[in-house]
Amino acid sequence: MKLAFIIDPIAKLDPTHDTSVALMEAAQQLGHEVWITEAPQLGIDRSRAFAWLRPVQLTPVSLEAGRWQAPPNWYSTGDPAWQPLDQMDAVFMRTDPPVTIPYLYATYILDYIDLAKTRIVNSPKGLRAANEKLYALQFRQSIPESIVTQDKRVIREAVEGWGFAVLKPLGGKAGEGILFLDSRDRNFNSLIEVSTQRGREPVMVQAYLPAAKEGDKRVILLDGEPIGAVNRIPVGQEFRGNMAVGGRVDTAAITERDREICSELAPTLQRDGLVFVGIDVIGGYLTEVNVTSPTGIREIDRLSDVRLGERVVEWLEKS
Repeated sequence: MKLAFIIDPIAKLDPTHDTSVALMEAAQQLGHEVWITEAPQLGIDRSRAFAWLRPVQLTPVSLEAGRWQAPPNWYSTGDPAWQPLDQMDAVFMRTDPPVTIPYLYATYILDYIDLAKTRIVNSPKGLRAANEKLYALQFRQSIPESIVTQDKRVIREAVEGWGFAVLKPLGGKAGEGILFLDSRDRNFNSLIEVSTQRGREPVMVQAYLPAAKEGDKRVILLDGEPIGAVNRIPVGQEFRGNMAVGGRVDTAAITERDREICSELAPTLQRDGLVFVGIDVIGGYLTEVNVTSPTGIREIDRLSDVRLGERVVEWLEKS
């Protein structure tokens, strides 16, 4: 197969952590061609989606003393060529959030790929439909108490009822801008004003789950099925478990409750073409559905001695 990956600049990726690199390595090791491009390098030519595509060769990471190690020159690329994306067997849209206007334009360009020839992971229509905070709200059997608003009075009333809460910007990633709310905090009003751009942007506010101290579990789903998990545990005075803010990672089993959540999600994910997804679970509650560039494969592979990237590519081969 020929696989194209739409990624952020490859020189900025961390091969020991980045899931996109893990997927590309797996494809290469299974004998497939790997090509890369970036969202600003997409376009439409004669009503077909095109991109400046470069072939890439990767030197896989190795596990040494319990850590992934990569050589300094871990990739090499060929010359770029302006090619139709439907010459690829699959295209992975792996550009990191936030979902900006240019990001949305890139998904519209991907709509011009002939789906009879090429699979897109994840579907551009699904990416547009699935804000990673709001999308979770439709799964009412799985989520904690949650509101979305820009109204300070509504937020205060909810937090006073819950005791404590967590505020999340709707377009954030990797824990950015997430706040712990206590209605008794003298800075409460200011925190809400800053987060909502003085009442101009809605935010999500969820009841604080004390189980967050024990970890924020990332579960990876492939076509609606959970295939691996990792626990992200807050360190020190930090209440967030995200790896990007220093959260410690540990092994995590996929529990019966996790499977119940995935069963609730699966039909909707499949309807929306969301094949490769990462969900966040705290204390048995679904808190987010990550669809743009879910991460966690490197950590799950290292801790659980599996190769999830190969499983994703083998699923593609069969599908």
